Amino acid sequence: MLTSLSIQNYALIDNLQVNFNNGLSIITGETGAGKSILLGGLSLILGKRADLSSLKDTSKKCIIEAVFDVSNYNLTTLFKAEDFDYEENTIIRREILPSGKSRAFVNDSPVNLNSLQVLGERLIDIHSQHQTLQLVSNEFQFQIIDALANNDTNLQDYKSELKTYKTLQKELKELLAFQAEAIKEHDYNSFLLNELIEANLVEGELELLEEENETLSNIEEIKEKLVASHQLLNDEQIGILTTLNELKNNFQKLKNYSSKYEDLFNRVQSCVIEIDDVFREVDGMQDTLEADPGRLEEVNAKLLLINNLLQKHVATDISELISIKNDLEDKVAVTENLDATIEKKKNEISKKTTELNTISKAIHDSRKQAIPELITQLETILSSLGMQNAQFKIDLVYGDGFQTNGKDDMSFLFSANKGGQFNELKKAASGGELSRIMLAIKSILSNYIQLPTIIFDEIDSGVSGEISNKMGDIMLLMSKTMQVISITHLPQIAAKGHTHFKVYKEDVDEVTQTNLVKLNHDERIVEIAQMLGGTEMSSSAIAHAKELLN
Repeated sequence: MLTSLSIQNYALIDNLQVNFNNGLSIITGETGAGKSILLGGLSLILGKRADLSSLKDTSKKCIIEAVFDVSNYNLTTLFKAEDFDYEENTIIRREILPSGKSRAFVNDSPVNLNSLQVLGERLIDIHSQHQTLQLVSNEFQFQIIDALANNDTNLQDYKSELKTYKTLQKELKELLAFQAEAIKEHDYNSFLLNELIEANLVEGELELLEEENETLSNIEEIKEKLVASHQLLNDEQIGILTTLNELKNNFQKLKNYSSKYEDLFNRVQSCVIEIDDVFREVDGMQDTLEADPGRLEEVNAKLLLINNLLQKHVATDISELISIKNDLEDKVAVTENLDATIEKKKNEISKKTTELNTISKAIHDSRKQAIPELITQLETILSSLGMQNAQFKIDLVYGDGFQTNGKDDMSFLFSANKGGQFNELKKAASGGELSRIMLAIKSILSNYIQLPTIIFDEIDSGVSGEISNKMGDIMLLMSKTMQVISITHLPQIAAKGHTHFKVYKEDVDEVTQTNLVKLNHDERIVEIAQMLGGTEMSSSAIAHAKELLN
């Protein structure tokens, strides 16, 4: 509920502070006194866009602040979704700067207007004759039925399942599109993959093959050089090993004379060991080195294959080709497994369809049961509001497609006259009738769900005293379970309020200002008497005012 409202530097308001109570609050005042200014300021709190024309003094900023007790509104989920700081006493503030820029805050945290509008819809419902157009909305009509049918849990489950269902359908559509495209590429990808598999590639293989190719291609020259090296190393007369052994023997005889000769002996002996090892290796190579034209052909063929693949796939080495092969394996596997994946997805959709049908049928059945009760309550209330012949006909058809709130199609039909034909509300009801129908609906809804604070903005215009009296009774009844604020010109309604405020204009330093004041009991008598008989109150008007208040 709205607990307080503060307005500074807005339109004709200089500085206004007002506290509201629960129950039924009445706001009265002469035409043009500024009731619409109050509603305009409140609309800014609810997320309406603002401009510089809102400022009373364009050199100062406009500040509008409202405090709401949201403890009974179950808004913690909404606050979390919109990233608001949750407080049971929530403060909403709008600031309009002289530059024309606007800022909004919820519990001192900045928020955008879209988020503020989402919250505002859950806090205040400003209801005027213009807002009765909501009545002809099919979405709002379903909300009425579902409130009486207690469909809240079913609808939450349905919307959750519907979201999953639509996600699955989207995934299936993408799979089918991918399959259609993949089939075109499958054969080519399979050919490329088989080519790489048959190549039997091994990392590092290219370098080894190139080395082997060099050896096999130059086998005669290598053998010739090895033979020459073998002779140089082991010739009995001039061989390196023979000469080194003689050198070693010389230093062996000298080593006992000085440590310097012993060091030289050790170094020469190391050379002998190393050269001897080289000799043995050369000797072994001569035995194993044979020309192999067949192997050379194999190596050349494999090198040609690898180089062709590198060029074909624009790769730099074998590891890249192996990576490409792995990617192709994944693509081919996905394509080959698509049928199974698609079938699995279809089964999931089928299962979800069954679940949605079960929930939507339960929603339909509960709506069907609630419709007669809604019609009875509506026609009873409207009869007391001077619409004795008002009749409703609500047709509910269980359809085929899944809609946002079930599978139902609904026609909400109305006839204002006895024996008249039923037609859509927007065609069959006048503006005044729509106002009374909306009042009746809000009254009924207040018994089933927690409604936000509702502000009735002169919806009693053009109705008789007796009907206005009954409208006041309905508002009073609603105020037992919710906060109701009524802006009215009718004394019969004004007298029923628990709290009464008066909007008035006054000139301060030759500047017109709008103010709002809470009336005490005596001031209410005067205000209601003036509403009954004008500014020159008669004793009968005062007596009538007291009678209405009592």
